[in-house]
Amino acid sequence: MLIASYNKEQLGDVLLTVVAPDAAAQSCEKKGNIVRIFDVESGQTTGYNFFNASKIISGLETKKGQIFLDNGQVDALNEALKENGFSSELVVDEKPKFVVGYVEKSEEHPDSDHLHVTSIKVDDEHLQIVCGAPNIEQGQNVVIAKVGAMMPDGTLIFPGKLRGIDSFGMVCSARELQLPNAPQKRGILVLNADDYPVGSAFDFDKAAHLFQTEA
Repeated sequence: MLIASYNKEQLGDVLLTVVAPDAAAQSCEKKGNIVRIFDVESGQTTGYNFFNASKIISGLETKKGQIFLDNGQVDALNEALKENGFSSELVVDEKPKFVVGYVEKSEEHPDSDHLHVTSIKVDDEHLQIVCGAPNIEQGQNVVIAKVGAMMPDGTLIFPGKLRGIDSFGMVCSARELQLPNAPQKRGILVLNADDYPVGSAFDFDKAAHLFQTEA
């Protein structure tokens, strides 16, 4: 997993990378212009912050929010890690994180009166996701934020538990996806199966018209 984000306006010339979920107790070490964040108990790296990042990767100044790094950019970051005495452990992740899924099954959560435990098919994957939307039903095509996704508001999607049930992703509403003119209410976004086939990457630009209103 590799999640990267950049926002020069708010944070300066700093590239933030996440490679593992936050630990209960974290610490950091700084070498040169790079800060490594790690799990105190296990020593596992959870992320790196690259200061003066535009000197490592060109074109960052035009970016804002999550960015998707290609092989060349990850190689450049790994080289910077080695030059500063860190291990070169970043691995490129080009798989789409917002995808169209099919609700194969939706059952009531055994310990909740509003949550549902769903099985979502995405290509050859079958993801168990706990969902609290009132309109979730079997047979729908929906938008899935997979583990490793960064939501438009900056929230990161990691594996978790809801009321004791494992959940591996998130079924998204139009509001959570920040689509233009999205209804400001609870409820997942249900897609037309012909326009949004199962397993395809969710196209934010294409979906921008879904809630257009006529002048």
